[in-house]
Amino acid sequence: MYRKYIKRLLDIIISLCGIICLSPVYLALIILIKKKLGSPVFFTQDRPGKDEKIFKLYKFRSMTDERDENGKLLPDEKRLPAFGKKLRSTSLDELPELFNILKGEMSIVGPRPLLIKYLPLYNEFQKHRHDVKPGLTGLAQINGRNAITWEKKFEYDVEYVNNLTFLLDMKIFLGTVKAVLKREGISSGTDATMEAFTGTPEK
Repeated sequence: MYRKYIKRLLDIIISLCGIICLSPVYLALIILIKKKLGSPVFFTQDRPGKDEKIFKLYKFRSMTDERDENGKLLPDEKRLPAFGKKLRSTSLDELPELFNILKGEMSIVGPRPLLIKYLPLYNEFQKHRHDVKPGLTGLAQINGRNAITWEKKFEYDVEYVNNLTFLLDMKIFLGTVKAVLKREGISSGTDATMEAFTGTPEK
């Protein structure tokens, strides 16, 4: 009952209330980002959701468009200014994902939506992370964030899928609030914060 109906209802209520209550924050961030980083204000990228269905993820932009002499974008870490780092450390760059949640593409809690290029690299066990909608935060994000290996993250993701309950969602939600207040934040799922996933070697 919770997995099929109540979780979605809570997602709608929480995301809608969040968007309305945080509208002044959205406006302030739009002005600041446009001033410090320029346009566009929003960063969008295709990500895999439930059953690996592709959707457009929304975020606030946190990096510049600096390029080398050949016109190629510099590495992520070179394009992440102090302002962008602050956006990420406070998780404010993630706020537009509330619209993904309201649209039904994401949930408040679930495995983080990662890059499309990782899809062919997952083993059969890891693929189960896509059996549920991706989330704004998840079990892996309150158990080590980027300090743990990709394999451990995926273990937490599948553990969540197999044990999804209201109590587990509440535990993760409250754990995330604590992490954000401590500025540990939630994983951004980008190469700028952790090395790229290249697959798990078979034993």
